[in-house]
Amino acid sequence: MKFNDFDGIKNISGDRIHQARTAQRMTQAELAAKMQVEGVTIEREAISKIETGARLVTDYELAAFARVFRVTMDWLTGKE
Repeated sequence: MKFNDFDGIKNISGDRIHQARTAQRMTQAELAAKMQVEGVTIEREAISKIETGARLVTDYELAAFARVFRVTMDWLTGKE
């Protein structure tokens, strides 16, 4: 299966995820733990790849990130 990207970036939410995480003074490991509480199994390394645009973000992961950060999915995708 081939995934598309835009200029080497595989997601549009990585910058906002990084911004929200650092604003809340949360480590990637802490974020991974909070995501697991939301029912999404994700490792710290995957969060690092998401933040740098090297990994896709699924819709259910995006919804969980929004819940953890208490923001909207639109904000995470740069629409707000």
